[in-house]
Amino acid sequence: MTAPALQVRHLTTRLAIGKSTYKVVDDLSFSLYPGKTLALVGESGCGKSMTALSLMRILPQPPALPPEGEVLFHGQNLLELSESAMRHVRGCKVSMIFQDPSSALNPVYTIGYQLLEVISLHMDLDEAEALERCIQALKEVGIPSPEARLSDYPHQLSGGMRQRVMIAMALLCEPEVLIADEPTTALDVTVQAQVLEVMRSLQRERGMALLLITHDLGVVAEMADEVIVMYASRTVERGDVTAIFDNAGHPYTQGLFASRPNILSAKDRLTPIRGVVPPLTQYPQGCRFHPRCPHVMERCRTGNVPELSCSAHKDHTASCWLHDSEVQS
Repeated sequence: MTAPALQVRHLTTRLAIGKSTYKVVDDLSFSLYPGKTLALVGESGCGKSMTALSLMRILPQPPALPPEGEVLFHGQNLLELSESAMRHVRGCKVSMIFQDPSSALNPVYTIGYQLLEVISLHMDLDEAEALERCIQALKEVGIPSPEARLSDYPHQLSGGMRQRVMIAMALLCEPEVLIADEPTTALDVTVQAQVLEVMRSLQRERGMALLLITHDLGVVAEMADEVIVMYASRTVERGDVTAIFDNAGHPYTQGLFASRPNILSAKDRLTPIRGVVPPLTQYPQGCRFHPRCPHVMERCRTGNVPELSCSAHKDHTASCWLHDSEVQS
């Protein structure tokens, strides 16, 4: 089997709030493989973006404390690198597409200046070669007249074009791992499809490992090979995308599917998950989903819930007592 491009083991990130600390990412583990896509799914506030920022080590400290665990890239734990060494990895070997290109791109510098800044930091190219590399990167993501766009400022581009520029910037140095945090947020459906096709095409060409963070199950179905469902900073289900879509094992995952609109059954009412994701400072004991769960049992209210096999598919697990053999019998 192909070796993982990135291995994450027991990643834990805490925020210091007042005199207490709270886990925003709680004991998360997964592996990213070349040419494959792993999707992190969940409602807003579940810890998806915090995971990405922890991997890239760009959470502000304070309030964040240094992430714990291991993020292994070619045998190196990125969490133990000095900031200077991490800069040579971040944006070069491991890149990220941010959720909002309007805030990620600097409004007072041209597109060309910002692309050239990435090249000057990570690549040893002369001015002519660097300029040609920028133009080529914009062509690869489908931006028309790329030479002219280099002198544009971000506000002169549409939302879809800005997102393409973000993708071009992330892929300039041909990274082995790409983290995409809600890459199609606020884009209309047509532009969303175009952006996803650009990412998929470039992934095929370069064999990148892709960590896709989204709450859009349609995007997951189209892009992902594997899925991790997060709730309240923890993993509640993981498995092959087909297994999870065919046989969701955790009540939270089932709730996410039930709350999607179905164009084939326009008369059906949506079935929302009752309640809301608890605030970071008020996570319940036991299974963190139990206050909202329609299948809650007394044992759900205390202790840790292990990952239990929940289908015939290999490695499909859910942290739910419904899959305990004693309950099933």
